[in-house]
Amino acid sequence: MRENHRKLAPGQLIIASHNDGKVREINALVKPFAITAVSAKKIGLIDPEETGKTFAENAALKARTAAMAANLPALADDSGLCVHALNGDPGIYSARWAGEPRDFDRAMKKVENALIEAETEDYTAHFVCALALAWPDGHEEVFEGRVNGNLVFPGRGDKGFGYDPIFVPNGHDITFAEMDPDRKHDMSHRADAFRKLIKASF
Repeated sequence: MRENHRKLAPGQLIIASHNDGKVREINALVKPFAITAVSAKKIGLIDPEETGKTFAENAALKARTAAMAANLPALADDSGLCVHALNGDPGIYSARWAGEPRDFDRAMKKVENALIEAETEDYTAHFVCALALAWPDGHEEVFEGRVNGNLVFPGRGDKGFGYDPIFVPNGHDITFAEMDPDRKHDMSHRADAFRKLIKASF
């Protein structure tokens, strides 16, 4: 990735994701900057196979593919839950743990069962988000964010998506899925990455 930062001009931005929850969150975060966000799903772009070994590599791959296909700047997110007692799993495979079609209730149960099998009392975890910006000319930038917390079972709340119902961020006693979305947006791993992106790109 290049270290020099490129400013993102107002206009259209492709959000290289087919995850409606992610698209909603990203739309809310770019709205103040006169950016018209269009999802890859809406314009018929296909998600590339995620062959990277890190969140940053997968985010860059998705952003690069969308930018080249649409001939517009593209923003991609790769994020996931890293459970410390499970050696960082599900990590970059967080979505794949949910299977096809995506069933995060099943994925959360899989995490719970893995912790039970590990016979551990360590339920600490963190969310990671890598945001990649790519332009059709090949310029790319990646910004990473993180939020630490603890897992709770059974899950609570219906306002989030993915693993939000089982994640309680440090300093709080409710899960991401129980939080008002604006409150979550202010403190999430995605918000942390966005603060870095905004500082560099606007």
